[in-house]
Amino acid sequence: MGSATREALATARAALSVAGGPTDLATGESLFNAGRVIGRSSQLLAALADPAAEPTAKTTLVRAVFGKSVTPKALALLEAAASQRWSSHDDLLAGIEDLGLRATAISAPAGTAIEAELFGFGATVSSDAELELALVSKLGKPDAKAGLVEALLAGKVSGQTLAIVRHLVQQPRGRRIGELLRHAASVVADQSGTTIATIISAAALSTAQLGRLTTSLGERYGRELTVHLVIDESLVGGVRVQIGQDIIDGSIATRLADLRLQLVR
Repeated sequence: MGSATREALATARAALSVAGGPTDLATGESLFNAGRVIGRSSQLLAALADPAAEPTAKTTLVRAVFGKSVTPKALALLEAAASQRWSSHDDLLAGIEDLGLRATAISAPAGTAIEAELFGFGATVSSDAELELALVSKLGKPDAKAGLVEALLAGKVSGQTLAIVRHLVQQPRGRRIGELLRHAASVVADQSGTTIATIISAAALSTAQLGRLTTSLGERYGRELTVHLVIDESLVGGVRVQIGQDIIDGSIATRLADLRLQLVR
């Protein structure tokens, strides 16, 4: 991520907390829809991501294109994003998606487990190669992918999770479905002030074991953690933990692999 994008993203996120009007699900969906419209139009994307263009010209363009089709708060956020200088065209789309994810997270009623629902859907997709192909194939039509998500998830997950997944499969931007869902979950968690810790274990952990591990990791990172537990028997024993870009690998499989490497040197 370039320095221009980091500054632009920070400014756009700040706008989310000060923009007037309710942050409802319609606002999140409006941002997702606008991001897809911009992504499908090379001319519009180039105009809004042009670092040499005047911010007022870009906000005027945003109002002309989206003034009547998005919520007032979404329009204000789109103007805030467009007025910034981004390092690349894709970074602008990523920034709008980030705002959509955060607005959608804010709109969720208390107790809505968006992260868990996203991970649950990810597990379903990863276990079905045909489903994964249907959702990520470049040959598939975006509307058909959205319809498939609707059929799979409607009535089974929150409206927020449904809106997020429906958007992701329509605008993957070269990412695999697992990566899409993990990233979305991490943004949702960050908006709520937590960080996702993915704990991969060779066997199920007891409530006490998971509690001790979560507490220890939380103290180490100085932040509340949202834990996602994955069972992977190939680890043989022990656990592997991923928090952001950090990986703490205490699995027996990795220790054996390291030992084999030492023996052949």
